[in-house]
Amino acid sequence: MYAGHRQERTDGRNRCQGGYPPFDVLKPVADDTWIVDGRPLRTLGLTIPIRMTVVRLASDAMWLHSPTAYTDELRSQIEALGPIRFLVAPNIAHWMFLKDRQKACRDAKIFAAPGLRLRPSVAQSGVAIDEDLGDAAPPDWREDFDQCLVRGGLGISEIAFLHRATRTLILADLIQNFEREKTSGAGRAALTVSGSMAPDGKAPIHLRFAMRLNRDAAQQAAYRLIEWAPERMICPRALVQQQRPRGARTVVALANALFERPASTISQARRP
Repeated sequence: MYAGHRQERTDGRNRCQGGYPPFDVLKPVADDTWIVDGRPLRTLGLTIPIRMTVVRLASDAMWLHSPTAYTDELRSQIEALGPIRFLVAPNIAHWMFLKDRQKACRDAKIFAAPGLRLRPSVAQSGVAIDEDLGDAAPPDWREDFDQCLVRGGLGISEIAFLHRATRTLILADLIQNFEREKTSGAGRAALTVSGSMAPDGKAPIHLRFAMRLNRDAAQQAAYRLIEWAPERMICPRALVQQQRPRGARTVVALANALFERPASTISQARRP
């Protein structure tokens, strides 16, 4: 999330719109896998859900993907499961809450998408990034995750993760699948036109444009994600998707996001 967004109040009429309460608590998804839904952000007339994925690694270390706002209570919930060791910013947008977590979790290392550390707003914030992520998982979690760098043009990229033990695909912005009842007015209309509404959401327009600028690399990344054959998908702008046969709807979503053509033409295609 970019600086300048504000968090939505959750009292009164806006209590549930745009987000998935209860907020700031662990919600189990699969073995050693949880999500935390943060209070939504408000920007450009849209109420944007935010979500952190939390995974306990085989080492018992806790891995936090796209951290949400820090609270002492949530930290205690997580540390009851294991020590917080890794904070992951999967693209150049999902870094807004890193500084507070870094201050509170001094033993945690920050891993970030390529280019994040070069953004002036990040440098000015004082966030200290320890390592840049790439196409291969670092030794810290190589036994737990596969990862893939989905690189577009204009410096836009995202790291996708597969938690091997639970076959869970973890994304940030590659898929947006807003539910109709969580939107309203002009925001709903804009999301519908852009193709980001459930059940057949896709990546936002700016990301699709960036991927087209580096189409060959994006296609190779899409083949790789499809070959992972995930059983469920976690992304911030949707309910957690769990489906069988393995990965069926996830393939549709990935095809929409990176190819903008029917999944059947992708899943049946062979690598060049």
